[in-house]
Amino acid sequence: MADQESAGAGTAASPLSIPIFRAVWVSSLVSNFGGLIQSVGAAWLMIALGASPQIIALVSASTTLPIMLLSLPAGAIADNLDRRRVMLTAQIFMLVVSAALSVCAWTGALTPWGLLAFTFLIGCGTALNGPAWQASVGDMVPRSALPGAVTLNSMAFNIARSVGPAVGGAIVAAAGAAAAFFANAVSYLGLIVVLARWRPELPSQTLPPEPVGTAMSAGVRYVAMSPVLRIVLARALVFGVAASAVPALMPLVARDLVAGGPLTYGVLLGGFGVGAIAGALGSARLRNRMRPEAVVRAAIAALSAGAMIVALSRALPITIAGLLLAGGGWVLALSTFNVSVQLSTPRWVVARALALYQMAAFGGMAGGSWLFGLIAETRGASTALASAAILQLVSLVLGFRLPLPAIADVDLGLRDWATPEISVPVEPRSGPIVVTIEYRIAEADVPHFLAVMDERKRIRRRDGARHWTLLRDLMDAELWIERYHVATWLDYVRHNQRRTHADDENSRQLGALLGGGSPVVHRRIERQTRANPESGVRATTQLTDPLTDPNRSS
Repeated sequence: MADQESAGAGTAASPLSIPIFRAVWVSSLVSNFGGLIQSVGAAWLMIALGASPQIIALVSASTTLPIMLLSLPAGAIADNLDRRRVMLTAQIFMLVVSAALSVCAWTGALTPWGLLAFTFLIGCGTALNGPAWQASVGDMVPRSALPGAVTLNSMAFNIARSVGPAVGGAIVAAAGAAAAFFANAVSYLGLIVVLARWRPELPSQTLPPEPVGTAMSAGVRYVAMSPVLRIVLARALVFGVAASAVPALMPLVARDLVAGGPLTYGVLLGGFGVGAIAGALGSARLRNRMRPEAVVRAAIAALSAGAMIVALSRALPITIAGLLLAGGGWVLALSTFNVSVQLSTPRWVVARALALYQMAAFGGMAGGSWLFGLIAETRGASTALASAAILQLVSLVLGFRLPLPAIADVDLGLRDWATPEISVPVEPRSGPIVVTIEYRIAEADVPHFLAVMDERKRIRRRDGARHWTLLRDLMDAELWIERYHVATWLDYVRHNQRRTHADDENSRQLGALLGGGSPVVHRRIERQTRANPESGVRATTQLTDPLTDPNRSS
């Protein structure tokens, strides 16, 4: 990208030196201010409408639940379409919904369930915007600057969290919730203007976009076949359940535990936000000195301790101190999870991987908001927060069994792959395609070969291969055959174009086992016999001559 190139060597130290990142970051900061003001208005209006504690806690769940439900389709859309347009569409949608919410609040037409419906719709816009925006960060800045850029995004939200709630509380106290909703609607305008003017240099697309359903399946498969990503998602899910209690129950903390009003609620949210900013500012230094798992464990301990302090305190200064601690732990853990996902995923599927991460984290938060709201309704906010603090320790224990891996500096750039010349004409939708690759392996090398092929199986299936099998010829002990299917010729091309340079080590190990020989590759298409097309019998037509390049993807 031109913006990346012009930033030069200093980009790694300062992502804000890149003009488009800086413009989007600043306008997102303003939008985050509006979102936090809206959240204060919604939470306090829910109290004014006489809702139960469980319904009050659902205000938080109504904004996180759409992220759980819609992030994966949104990620598939972001990976297949122009991410700028996806973000622009989401921002305009949220502007319209926020304006309608303001009008309904102004006219007194809102009910508790109507308010939940509006906040759910705003959450839908957030779900559509999130994967596109987070994936675009990697397009705006070089890989070395990505952790800093992710941290800056967390900082932007928490700068807004530290000031926005207090401003929101003042607005609600002075002019009512409708004014807070109107301020949120106006806050989208700056980001809409920036996105409308941005003209990114998009890479040329040689293949048509995948259908959304197929793209979603490909994203789920990639994450499921990636051990690092599976660990991150599992940890984020457990963390999110317990972490949800502090923000979800904040209105009850303000009203019941420290006996305050909307301004106090804003101050409490501000304390949480200041702690998060402190955590974001210290995250780079911590990540340079500590492994990711150590950072996450420290964050969990801070969040758990902060939640317990808030549960036991009845004095505003002590409660704020607990929220500072909880906010720092919150942002440290989530930003570390986010960086781990982005640095472990190639660009072609990064939005879907981030979407699945969001589904895990925010799905846990949505469920936790409901759970701790229910506990607060029956046992009180203090008991709910103490329960969350204890439950968060489960996430800490889980880290000993599923530690977050260190983020390796791997090359996830895509390998160059040219579509082979074929002698049988096919269309992109022609298929199924059957690929067989023959290897000659000495008997002494069989155990090593099997280990290498186990990793190759994971890579093949991760990138879209089906029905992968490894065969050994009974008549020729040295002959081994790798076999897999793809649905169409287009899927075969996609499969090979998804291989990254990080996968080269597997090919190198396999080539070393061949002892100077070469694999023989056959690509075939299944065909039904003319004699009895109803029988389901298939015949295969070979598409190409055998290839002899052991390092070529197949």
